[in-house]
Amino acid sequence: MSKITIPAIVEGGRATAGPPLGPALGPLGVNIGGIIEEINKKTAPFAGLKVPVKVVVDKATKKFEVEVGSPSTGELLKKELGVEKGRKGGAEDPKVIGNLTLAQVIKVAKMKAGGSLVKDVKKGANEVLGTCVSLGITVDGKDPRKVIEEIKKGEHDSQFASQ
Repeated sequence: MSKITIPAIVEGGRATAGPPLGPALGPLGVNIGGIIEEINKKTAPFAGLKVPVKVVVDKATKKFEVEVGSPSTGELLKKELGVEKGRKGGAEDPKVIGNLTLAQVIKVAKMKAGGSLVKDVKKGANEVLGTCVSLGITVDGKDPRKVIEEIKKGEHDSQFASQ
């Protein structure tokens, strides 16, 4: 079997036949319009976010499959905040770009659960909180590292119990 995989990052629901997909798919002689339509249908729930996709094409039959990954944790957090960028200086930059509630952090952790190695929501929330540190996002008005410590001590178990 001669299958080729073409990875790309597209904006949810807004892929086009232009770069990066069109030039990669064109030489394969496949229905580019059909592939783009399938990608847009599958990525529509992630409108406004950058989403990783893979197009797997069987060169012999011209049949294709579209696999959609999960947007990055940072992309999901920025969407929750309604901002386009995190802070520029990483964790050393003192600038705060926004504040989320722990409930929003849990929501993002659940969205990531499918693509993450973490299957436990509490551990997933800690992963998300780590990304909050890098982006300059506080949680309930606190440094995310403080919230991670509170979670480890069991202070927020009631919020995780309902998950």
